[in-house]
Amino acid sequence: MVGIKDVAEAAGLSVATVSRALNGNPSVSDAARERVLAAADALGYRPNVVARSLRTHRTGTIGLVISDVLNPYFTELARSVEEEARALGYSVIIGNADERADLEDHHVRNLLERRIDGLLVSPADGHSPRTLEAASGPTPVVFVDRWIPGVDVPVVRSDGRGAIRDLVDHLCSLGHRRLAIITGPTATTTGRERVDAFRETLAAHGIPLPESYIGRGDFQVESGRLATERFLDLPERPDVVFATDNLMALGALDAIGERGLRVPHDIGLAAFDDIPWFSHTDPPITTISQPTAELGRVAVRALADLVEGGTASSTVLPAHLVVRRSCGEPDPRTPSGGAARE
Repeated sequence: MVGIKDVAEAAGLSVATVSRALNGNPSVSDAARERVLAAADALGYRPNVVARSLRTHRTGTIGLVISDVLNPYFTELARSVEEEARALGYSVIIGNADERADLEDHHVRNLLERRIDGLLVSPADGHSPRTLEAASGPTPVVFVDRWIPGVDVPVVRSDGRGAIRDLVDHLCSLGHRRLAIITGPTATTTGRERVDAFRETLAAHGIPLPESYIGRGDFQVESGRLATERFLDLPERPDVVFATDNLMALGALDAIGERGLRVPHDIGLAAFDDIPWFSHTDPPITTISQPTAELGRVAVRALADLVEGGTASSTVLPAHLVVRRSCGEPDPRTPSGGAARE
């Protein structure tokens, strides 16, 4: 088996210099580092990661626990986390909590047992004992997208509240007054924030939010379908349904289509979390878009700062309204500029 001594002999350098070069020590010149890497590559040398971790107390690995890997939003978030971590020299182990606190607990425990250098978590509902323990333990922790109120760790998230205000203002400008919402679980910070912002902005316009216009969902497709079916059964159905995540919006689309109704002619639809195919539906869906990739990158950089012994602060990135044609917006394809009637 090729060892570090063989690399040192091939490179014509000391074992100490080779060790520093392989560990990224800045005291090694670029020329020496290139010689070491060339020799290691030629010999097929692979460092013993386990032995290195015992010496340095680092594994070069971070953990990511996300709420639902099947949700396109979290899929994109995980991808950006992996890309940024790789660029900084870390590997990522991902755990899918499936919107369950017990699974979140399971993944956090397993990741900490693997001696990860740091942990990114999007908390399912704030009730995971292991997440709460981790947040006060020695392993650096950063919350991403969601957070647990009162827990003192950096949070990287978007400003959903401001974007929802923009959405409600937009819907009111189109003349809509009967506005319904499909909420996420109110145990999550994002679920509470989105319904609160929706209700508050409606109140600012002098519009009530009756209980019958609140559909309680769980960020899954089926809950969006069931909530929309109930809205469609009302004596006075809503002008627009706002689904507070993309999967529930897909469920809402299913329910509307199953009744033989059309968006936006019979009922409007808006969604939180833009996904690529929302721009290709007929009509394209008006959404709130989060800077998902940037959220992942910022969260990894914050965690890396903590791992390296530095500090990190919370970051709130702007989300923005993407106006399309699912709420009766004017259609630029029609000469009159009016809403399309197809």
